Amino acid sequence: MSRTRLRLAAGALVIAVALTACGSGGSDPDGSTDAGGPTAAISVAITDPVQLIPGRQTVAYDFNMAVWAPLTWVDDAGETSMLAAESIESEDATTWTITLQDGWTFQDGTPVTAQSYVDSWNAVAYGPNAWENSGQLANVVGYTDLNPAEGEPATTEMSGLTVVDDLTFTVELTGPDGQFPMQVSQGQTAMYPMPESAFDDFDAYNTHPVGNGPFQLTNDYVENESLVVERYDDYAGTEPTVDRITFVPYTDTTTAYTDVQAGNIDIAGVPAARLPQASADFGDRLYSFEAAGISYLGLPLTDPRYADVRVRQAISMAIDRDTINEVIYGGTFTPATALTPAVEAGTPEGICGEYCEYDPEAAKALLDEAGGFDGTIDIYYPGGSGLDDLYNAIANNLRQNLGVEAVATPSTDWAEFYDTRLAGNLTGPFFSRWGALYPSQQNTLRAFYVENGGCANCIPYYEPEVAELIAAADAEVEPDAAAEAYAAVQERIIQDFPAPPLFFETYSYVTSERVAELPTSAVGNPTYTAVVLNEGA
Repeated sequence: MSRTRLRLAAGALVIAVALTACGSGGSDPDGSTDAGGPTAAISVAITDPVQLIPGRQTVAYDFNMAVWAPLTWVDDAGETSMLAAESIESEDATTWTITLQDGWTFQDGTPVTAQSYVDSWNAVAYGPNAWENSGQLANVVGYTDLNPAEGEPATTEMSGLTVVDDLTFTVELTGPDGQFPMQVSQGQTAMYPMPESAFDDFDAYNTHPVGNGPFQLTNDYVENESLVVERYDDYAGTEPTVDRITFVPYTDTTTAYTDVQAGNIDIAGVPAARLPQASADFGDRLYSFEAAGISYLGLPLTDPRYADVRVRQAISMAIDRDTINEVIYGGTFTPATALTPAVEAGTPEGICGEYCEYDPEAAKALLDEAGGFDGTIDIYYPGGSGLDDLYNAIANNLRQNLGVEAVATPSTDWAEFYDTRLAGNLTGPFFSRWGALYPSQQNTLRAFYVENGGCANCIPYYEPEVAELIAAADAEVEPDAAAEAYAAVQERIIQDFPAPPLFFETYSYVTSERVAELPTSAVGNPTYTAVVLNEGA
């Protein structure tokens, strides 16, 4: 898999980085500034995380990557290597033996053991805990015992996890899965270990979590206040390039952006409204990372007006992705030509064919052939997320090219949108996207096309034949064979064309003059532990 880092304007689709809270600036809690001090330190704009525990976090990914270390690491070329694990092996791709590196400790000084992982995974999977990232463990045998359809679970442990000795445990999956070593990499934080002390009081642990990574938290979490992490001297992995990271929460992405311009903070995501001017504002201090994210225009497939595949194809062909990309994203997104992001190994770019190409005349003819469209196409999307221009542009395309009434309607906020989509109470096209947690077609295809696979009601389209094809692809251990098998899944889905793919995404960030190099990760997020500072910064 290739990955390109572009120094261009970019689109992080920053609803995923909707920065939250008060305050700004690259200063330490004692008031001394980072710049010019004896410690190599950076400040990073974030959203207020609320939940810091790896099994619960939804927007504390960057913090988690600093405080914990995963079993494996996937680099920005898509190559998987061992990190906290010494080896991960299987003879059948169903039962995996994980051997840990010796000598690793948590930041409280206690050893990291096989029992640490087994206890942590069971806590994440335990239904009554209702932890947000529980589904990342759904393919471990015994997961459903901890999440019964009705009533309380009769056990607190997954039968598929077995401790062999202090440094070895086995994981039995519900079926063969050649992608497992990549699943336990940095993206799926549910796989991170917790120390024994965490299990006494998870609320207390969330206030001051202890991990096994290169940085340790120095202050307790307080809502809307900065989180400061400092280098953990006994970390057994590769030393970080900086000594301290201050994660500064913001309520407004534009404020964070302008604070980077002013030198008050070192790194921030680029808000959608600033994408067209970011290159002019920052020059080579703008980083756009090709990412494992893809957006779709979801469709209400239970509505008979969308039942004819030609209607769905016509809607797709009526969308001018190239112009939208240039005007709204500054040319940094890529119009989608497949059902998974281009950075995921083996993605069959171009498989969407004519149905992802802008052809208004053919689109109108196809809709007429299908009998036209009755009523209004009402596009629904999360309000307050900077998506107004995108969905208004799509509505204009459909109105002008298909001759139908089309409007774009925002929700009040993300929570309202999510609840409405989850309930299936949608009467028109809607916002649908997924940012993969590891760079494999598997993660994106499961999220969209397997029920309970990750992105609930994102399209929704759950065909048994597609699920079987995905399971067959999962069973392939050789990378080339797996890539071909996942491509075959896409061929099958394209036959039904359940929803138009829109864009392969990039994630964009701007930096202060103190930052010499901002490295990326496997899925397009920066690797803050490897930031390079300019001399004297």
